[in-house]
Amino acid sequence: MLLNDFVAAMERIAPPELVMDFDNVGLLVSPATEEIRRVLVALDCSVAVAQEAARLKVDLVLTHHPVMLFGVKRMLRDHPDTAAVYRLIQSGVGLYAAHTNLDAAEHGVNDALAERLELIDVRPLPPENLGRIGRLREPVTLKEFAAKTERALSCTALATGEPEATVRTVALVGGSGGSDVAAAAAAGADVFVTGECKHHEALAAAVLGMNVLTCGHYETERVVLPALIARLQTLQNDVQYYVTLAEASPQRRL
Repeated sequence: MLLNDFVAAMERIAPPELVMDFDNVGLLVSPATEEIRRVLVALDCSVAVAQEAARLKVDLVLTHHPVMLFGVKRMLRDHPDTAAVYRLIQSGVGLYAAHTNLDAAEHGVNDALAERLELIDVRPLPPENLGRIGRLREPVTLKEFAAKTERALSCTALATGEPEATVRTVALVGGSGGSDVAAAAAAGADVFVTGECKHHEALAAAVLGMNVLTCGHYETERVVLPALIARLQTLQNDVQYYVTLAEASPQRRL
């Protein structure tokens, strides 16, 4: 696949018009070749992922989270903002990122998360339509739903709310979604599932009567990687994709 064709395929999957203003998506580092045969897929372009890309001799790394989000003035091999990019450039490996556009896109991050949680009647979560809201086939208690979610995402969830509260309708935003607690409450959700929820957001949820499960940024977004590869392969199946083995949550139990 030519690089331009890969970019066109990604823009069909995660349309640029869905990108939020602060974001930095698209082709961020040019590869040494215009012919894309091998792609490594990850949430983040960490140093470990960049080194893995060099070992696998891929042409491109495809990530959810972008690099250089706030701009850089120096490309240093030992600076947190540029260490991974420095290694990619050394190896001739390109980098493409699809972030908030993949969050909001149909079959993107939040649809993949809703599917993993077995929600039905799933629709965009107003007002931004970044997240999703749907319902369970049968109502369960918050404690039961938390246990089910932990199994589905291989995570340890932190809960805000009463263990015996009834859960029928579920709102969700993968990653840093704590600021959408009020949107989940306004949409009539019984519980809000997200990756990160700050202290003041959890306090606000309690005032709003909104149950919250905080399940980890990594855990709520990594679910999209297999779905993303499957979508790409339906568009053009002449590229070998690899899901990174070098990546793990930066925050986990020891």
